[in-house]
Amino acid sequence: MAIYKRGKVYWYKFVWNGELVRASTKTGNRRAAEQIESARKTQLAKGEVGIRDLKPAPTLADFAENSFIPFVEKASKSKPRTIEFYKMRVTRLKTFPRLWGTKLNAIRADDISAYIGARQKLGMEASTINRDLATLRCMFKLAMEWEAVSKLLPKVRLLPGENRRERVITPDEDAYIEAAGPLLKDFALIAFDCGLRPEESYRLRWDQFRNGSIEIHSGKTKDARRSVPDSPRVVEMLERRRAETDGGLIFPAPTKTGHIGSDSLKKQHAAAIKAAKLELFVIYSLRHTCLTRWAQSPDMDPFTLKKLAGHARIETTMRYVHMNDVRSKNVLKKVWEAQGGHKSGRSAQNEKSRSRLRSG
Repeated sequence: MAIYKRGKVYWYKFVWNGELVRASTKTGNRRAAEQIESARKTQLAKGEVGIRDLKPAPTLADFAENSFIPFVEKASKSKPRTIEFYKMRVTRLKTFPRLWGTKLNAIRADDISAYIGARQKLGMEASTINRDLATLRCMFKLAMEWEAVSKLLPKVRLLPGENRRERVITPDEDAYIEAAGPLLKDFALIAFDCGLRPEESYRLRWDQFRNGSIEIHSGKTKDARRSVPDSPRVVEMLERRRAETDGGLIFPAPTKTGHIGSDSLKKQHAAAIKAAKLELFVIYSLRHTCLTRWAQSPDMDPFTLKKLAGHARIETTMRYVHMNDVRSKNVLKKVWEAQGGHKSGRSAQNEKSRSRLRSG
């Protein structure tokens, strides 16, 4: 019996007349899965369902254009930037015929390696190539999940050594804000003090600002839903904007969405960096700076930071937490004091024990 488990359900795989037959049993019960595999073989033997009835695997081009992109457009209907991102990556893959015109079940690991090599020859960075590879991996996963192929597709591994675009700009914060235009300045204050993702700030509404906090109702994951307290200067800024703006949006703009976006701040951001004489950085670095500053506080624990940041995984949060010897000792000192109720680190019982040892 060629039964194996993927996730919570069993799959069967065997060769019939030189052709690979592979499919999900759609059950987590092993005995039932074995019966389904046996029934499938019986059907093939009796000629009720022949190998020729299996759907031919689509090419990467067919799957991308007729299945993957329509799925993205439907699943991310309220996220135009996500749709734009995947369309851009699919267009990039389209420029490499060796992958684009090949049937999914015929794509091999060396085809993917060839794509990587071609992109590296063009001088593309690991981060750019990895976005393409991540999209390809997503398509492979969906193709297997939807049974568009009858075999396991190659593993798509991302390139190591990817440089992150974020950097901490805390020492230059005042210079940047002073040089920023009115709209960018207000946006930057929320990023610096509340650590919101840029897309979360773009679409902020006044009903999200209540009781001294900003409430995020949706985002990348369910963990993005959170309430982030405002700093005094953010509260002051929001109260001022409330008096100056009409409608339900905090940052309204004459765009299709009705609110600002990355294009709304691009020129102001570049001008502020130039005026403040700073090294180039992306808007997202404002959030990165905020989370790093929070993580450096001796009173901030990783789990509170994870909640405030809206991270789905603690591993993501730990990128911002850098423990040092001084901080470790201070944390342990507080723990010991809380446990023993003493500050010197020597309890009465310990002193008695030491006295007996010295006298003995």
